[in-house]
Amino acid sequence: MTAIRSERLGRRFTWLLAASTTSALGSGMATVAAPLYVASRTDDPLVVSAGAAVAWLPWLLFSLPGGVLADRVDRRRLMIAIDWVRVAALLVLAGAIVTGVAGVALLYAVLFVVNAGEVVFRTAAQAVLPAVVPRSRLERANGWLGAGTTVMHNMVAGPLGGFLFVVAAAIPFAVNAGTYALSAVLVGLMAGSYRGSPETGGRRSVRAEVAEGFRWLLSQRLLRTMTLLIGLLNLTLTAALAVLVLLATQRLGLGSVGYGALFTCLAVGGLLGSAVGDRLVAAVTATWTIRIGLLVEAGLHLALAASRSAVVVGVALFAFGVHSALWNIVANSLRQRLTPAALQGRVGSTNLFIAAGGNCLGALLGGVVAARFGLTAPYWVGLVVALAVIAATWRVFDRATVAAAYADPTPAAPETPATVV
Repeated sequence: MTAIRSERLGRRFTWLLAASTTSALGSGMATVAAPLYVASRTDDPLVVSAGAAVAWLPWLLFSLPGGVLADRVDRRRLMIAIDWVRVAALLVLAGAIVTGVAGVALLYAVLFVVNAGEVVFRTAAQAVLPAVVPRSRLERANGWLGAGTTVMHNMVAGPLGGFLFVVAAAIPFAVNAGTYALSAVLVGLMAGSYRGSPETGGRRSVRAEVAEGFRWLLSQRLLRTMTLLIGLLNLTLTAALAVLVLLATQRLGLGSVGYGALFTCLAVGGLLGSAVGDRLVAAVTATWTIRIGLLVEAGLHLALAASRSAVVVGVALFAFGVHSALWNIVANSLRQRLTPAALQGRVGSTNLFIAAGGNCLGALLGGVVAARFGLTAPYWVGLVVALAVIAATWRVFDRATVAAAYADPTPAAPETPATVV
């Protein structure tokens, strides 16, 4: 462990972290301001709920082709270009709001562009990371990225975005444009070339390149299992969270402040897990990080299904937040370690596509199951699924298999940062 601790993350990672954190702040403010703006223009539930569809649709449409793009071009330049496109779109929206010509349709069009950019930007950023930090520090780097996003997007952006919207509806969107502009500048400070594979004379179709990424992922038992698990568990988790407001008010007796406090518990757990995740993973091993996390997943659903105590549910959500951060650290780091440099974008985008699919289906499933079988039914279903997953995958994550994944050399070793932090 001494040798691992001696390797630093480097200045290039500092720029990447600063860009990611700044971007998360702006995105979080827009996430809060967008439904507030829609609600100020209409009280039609269908129009209001359409915002969720607009937010998730780009993840399904652009995840896979976005991975191909990230593997074809210089990933740093791609991230910069995406940021400037999002700046332009948000400035158009802010200007339209100020002049009074903005409508809900324009807002949703801009949100679609912004979220489509987020899909490709996140894919490229994950693909860049193995070339930015030493292989032995991927867990630490992923933890810092997760912590920055949790603090800015989940803790700071919400109240700040709401306050700025009250001051003037256009301000959160204008500030979001500014954060993307700053992100583009910070990413531009990362020295070096970040092309996934050298340019070639012939270019295969997008479908063929997507299929190549799928085939490679399917050939890797450990990564394949983790990817399928995140899709399935996202389905049950999103189904649970989709009706959490009803559980909080009708079963736990909480008001709006108490309901918001439940998400604070989740965010604080995520922050703690992100901040000390690499140390926890090193202490208990990646194998037991994954296995204990699956038990925590089952425990969350059990608490939501059986408990009438807001304290118990809050503790369960806090523990889940820690688990979620640790899972992301292990899953992202393993994928970045094992995936060849030329496939980083496509394999990462496949993971995003399956995760987003689980979220979309879960959002629909939660309401349907609760309406048909009762408020706690989605949580009992989630518990059964979690227990089945534990039984089916416990041996997949044995110590020898995970240790071998950590021992495998990276296909393309990253450059050693010239300047350290």
